[in-house]
Amino acid sequence: MPQAGSFSTSEPSRQTMEYVQEGVRTLHDFGDAHPDAPTDSTSVIVPMTEREHAGLAAERVLSALEVVSPERVVVPLRASEERVGSVVQWLSEFDLPLSVLWCDGPRLADQLATAGLDGTRGKGRDVWLALGIASDSDYVVVHDADAKSYDEYHVSKLLFPLAHGAAFSKGYYARVENDRLYGRLFRLFYRPLVKALAADGGDPVLDYLGSFRYALAGEFATTGRLARRLRIQRGWGLEVGTLGEAFRLVGAEGSAQVDLGIHEHDHRSVSGPSGLSDMSEQVGDALLRAVEDNGHRPAYKRLDSRYRAAAERLVDAYALDSGFNGLEYDRDDELAQIDAYADTIGQPGPDTRLPAWDDAELSPASVAAAAIDDLADETEIEAAAPTVRPT
Repeated sequence: MPQAGSFSTSEPSRQTMEYVQEGVRTLHDFGDAHPDAPTDSTSVIVPMTEREHAGLAAERVLSALEVVSPERVVVPLRASEERVGSVVQWLSEFDLPLSVLWCDGPRLADQLATAGLDGTRGKGRDVWLALGIASDSDYVVVHDADAKSYDEYHVSKLLFPLAHGAAFSKGYYARVENDRLYGRLFRLFYRPLVKALAADGGDPVLDYLGSFRYALAGEFATTGRLARRLRIQRGWGLEVGTLGEAFRLVGAEGSAQVDLGIHEHDHRSVSGPSGLSDMSEQVGDALLRAVEDNGHRPAYKRLDSRYRAAAERLVDAYALDSGFNGLEYDRDDELAQIDAYADTIGQPGPDTRLPAWDDAELSPASVAAAAIDDLADETEIEAAAPTVRPT
């Protein structure tokens, strides 16, 4: 959600003088926030696909991490056998303590199948694999590789609340690009669905989920201890499912959110494979499972109509906010998206989450060993091999 004073249509500004607190501690960037944080005891996870490799956004992210000097950078990589070698070669050119975890290697696939954890592949599954390796650090930061506006302070900002007693922190930012509001799945699906769920009265988990200003942000941080306790959604429900787990394990008092300014990254179409409507089904499933896990019983028969009503009220607000700032706004397109998202709302399906690493039937060390052997078959770059310290 854009915040007052956080942007202009010509030259986006990081400065904001908004300082409202939410149900979780909210840390604002008033224009020059460069906090000290324990980056040298932090593993940074950057999930990547072969599509993103060598792109300008991924190059910006990895170049910035060279300045950050974290303890380790773990890249869970989804790539074909034909492309993995070239991707790893490109990654090795950065001056980073790098561990590449090839998520599509055959030995790793056998390990997961033996443990009964093969199942659907997706971003969440890749991050889960990396969490097992990274969680032997004191702190773990996770963020996407497609942020065109990434800078070296994102890691320290996410870490700062953890260094001061929190166990979980989440990034938030305005999604305003090309004179338009983006963040459509959050604005038009997640936010009104949470409001619809709360229509019968407040509930602690709904208050928590509604406190996050950009709940679908891919940027979050945890302590290593908490990372080993999280059950992880396999696909696009990763971010919402992680919020539900953070509430279950540490609650609002152990959580924070951090202002990361304005973000620019790739946009998705509404329809088609991996489009926003496809993503909304997984996000909605993860959201509803999170609220059920934490004691809320949704009124499913009325949820569709309540969602539509809440979403349409927000469209009026977005239209007014856009006009106030001189932004383009297509009301008909936004209403059509609401129709597409509404069709995906329903009771969550089978629980396919990956277990907490503390409870898993395989170890991070065995995952690392399989990944080392898989990479050895495809590349001779030894520095790319993932490592796990004894615990």
